[in-house]
Amino acid sequence: MDAASLYFRAFYALPESMTAPDGTPVNAVRGFVDTITRLVTDRKAGRLVACLDADWRPAFRVDALPSYKAHRVAEAGTDGEEEVPDTLTPQVPIILDVLDAVGIATAEAAGYEADDVIGTLAVREAADPVEVITGDRDLFQVVRHTPTPVRVLYLGRGWAKAELVGPEELAAKYALPVRDAGPAYAGMSVLRGDPSDGLPGVAGIGEKTAAKLITEFGSLQAVLDAVHDGRDRKLTTRARTALLNAQDYLAVAPTVVNVATDAPVVVDRDDAVPAAPADPDRVAELTKRWGLGSSVPRLVNALERR
Repeated sequence: MDAASLYFRAFYALPESMTAPDGTPVNAVRGFVDTITRLVTDRKAGRLVACLDADWRPAFRVDALPSYKAHRVAEAGTDGEEEVPDTLTPQVPIILDVLDAVGIATAEAAGYEADDVIGTLAVREAADPVEVITGDRDLFQVVRHTPTPVRVLYLGRGWAKAELVGPEELAAKYALPVRDAGPAYAGMSVLRGDPSDGLPGVAGIGEKTAAKLITEFGSLQAVLDAVHDGRDRKLTTRARTALLNAQDYLAVAPTVVNVATDAPVVVDRDDAVPAAPADPDRVAELTKRWGLGSSVPRLVNALERR
């Protein structure tokens, strides 16, 4: 689970009128817990890890591209903290407490984002098929067939329109090659850019042109090699000029866009979905204290019925 992506989505999907007895909003908590329940019941999850941001704006990415997520830094502060809605911030510790009491594993890596934790765990997995649960398209780059299948359950438009994306679906959606569809998507993302992450992309090259270039040449590196190869006629003069003008950006962008697959991930416990809460008394106390209604009992019932 891309935890931050999911609790952000829950926060905006549910009304802030959902509050604890002390008035603290708990809409993100309840929505996040309901998401776990659906993963256990609908997706039949046998192993589950909530992946966390130890650093939402890692130094190695900022050093490569200072504009990376710069617009998300809280304007009022100078400590580099992400600008997060005031009523969401107090809910994150509650979410972590509930995960701990229920016995759901969490994972993070010092100096890395949750995307990197997910990328590392997905690459490491040699036993079971993997589903990455997220509302972030950046993670499409981790899909693969072998040695174990990795697919993304994309919740960008909510559960009702959830998309299960593997190499074939990714290739069809963006006109990319099925083979190495994940890396091809990352290459397309470098060329296209992403204003929401502070990635300018290559001026004049949009999503369709970026996908076409990656498909024609096979990889981002092959596209970049062709820029300096005057004999390669597949690259138009217009595209070559645009790529030449963006050389400084292109030299650093892959470091920013590509998820790490070797992050020093620490998982806090075994990732098997528990058959019952790890600490039932604490689960009951948290449910009462924070007014979590039926959300936590539904999750407990789902665990016990597995």
